[in-house]
Parts: sequence; structure tokens; C-alpha cells
Amino acid sequence: MTTIATICARGGSKGLPGKNIRPFAGLPLIVHSIRFALQHPAISAVYVSTDDAEIARIAREAGAVVPYLRPTELARDDTPKLPVIEHLVAYLEAQRSIVTRIVDLQPTSPLRAPEDLDGCLARADAADAPGLVLSVFDSGFNPYFNLVEAQPDGSVSISKGGGLTARQSAPQVWALNGSIYVWRREALAHAAQHGLWSVPVAAYAMPPQRSVDIDTADDFALAEWRHNRQPT
Repeated sequence: MTTIATICARGGSKGLPGKNIRPFAGLPLIVHSIRFALQHPAISAVYVSTDDAEIARIAREAGAVVPYLRPTELARDDTPKLPVIEHLVAYLEAQRSIVTRIVDLQPTSPLRAPEDLDGCLARADAADAPGLVLSVFDSGFNPYFNLVEAQPDGSVSISKGGGLTARQSAPQVWALNGSIYVWRREALAHAAQHGLWSVPVAAYAMPPQRSVDIDTADDFALAEWRHNRQPT
């Protein structure tokens, strides 16, 4: 099995401009994900898809391969990530690379630990492995208990179910943290056309303290605070 890592990093960001290369713990943010992938024995190479020349330069200096600058039609604010990954993998296959599994790492999730990827890969290697294993965390909010949604008359009601009086009675739910996605090649190709939930999906639960996804300045400050509290 040939496993590669992909990292998608657009140059534009409205929530936190330049976030993918903003200094974090002494390094550009994206470098943490690149180094994380390069250090894992299951990953044969790390590829970065970006439309930004400065991100490309930093990624290459960190040891990643940046085979091209992403075309404009795949670098808009509303561009989904799946077609971007599929575009990159298809390009590599056109160059005669063999790719059977893809580990996609979000560059804005610098707190993941090696055991998180180990856990995702172990689930992906199971006999009943699905097309995709993705990382989640217990968000503390539950649509059966403490999430409400608006009704046509302007009122709100519990999002799902009839409403429960105790959190312990609610079914277990998780929130996606975006940190790790492990794709089978054929599942990625299908999902790129039909959507993520068109393939069988399994979840791997990460601790909330390692599940920060940096999108705003507040997220960045929280991630730095949690990083500084981690044992060395």
C-alpha cells in the first residue's frame, strides 16, 4: 500500500489573513503539519496543494513536494476541498505514481499527536474498514439536548428528537475537527464527485484539547495557549 499525505493551503483567508504561514511556536503554521507527516513511517511523501507562491516556497523548504500552483478555478473562497485533493492525486497518477491511500492533514490543526494518526490508520486497516476515516471530538453540544434551530414562526425548538432532560440520556454525537482524513483511493474519487457522505465513513475520536481548528485570531491564541501547556 502506498500512502501519501496531502495538505491543502490556499493563500487567501478572510477570517485570519495569511494564517497558513503565520508564525506558530516558532514556525510557519503549515510547517507543523508537514513535519508531522514526514515523521510518520506510514507516509511515503507529503504533497502540498496551494495557489500561493510564498506558501509553496515555505512548504518546499520544509520538505514537502509542491508539484504546481493550484489553478484559479480550484482556489476560490467557495471551492470544496475534495476536488482539490482529487486533482492533486490524479496529477500524481498521471506522472505514473501509485497512490492507494491518502492522509489529508489540515494545516490549521497543529495540535494533533502521532497517536491520533496511528489510531486513524489502525481503523483504516481493519477488516471492515470504510472508505474514509476522519477525526472527531466530543464538542459538548448535542442536537438531542442543547442545540436548537429556528422554526418558520420565529420560535426555536430542539434540533433533533423530542428533547431530553438529562445529557446522559442523549445518543453520543461528535463534531468534526478537520484534523485528519484517511481516504482509500477509490473512495476519494467517488466522494470528489458525489460528496463526503456518499462513501462509508468511520470516526476516530481525538481529545478536545488537540482539536483546535484555527480560523480566527481567537482560535490562534487558544491553539498557542494549548500548545504551550503540552508536556515537552
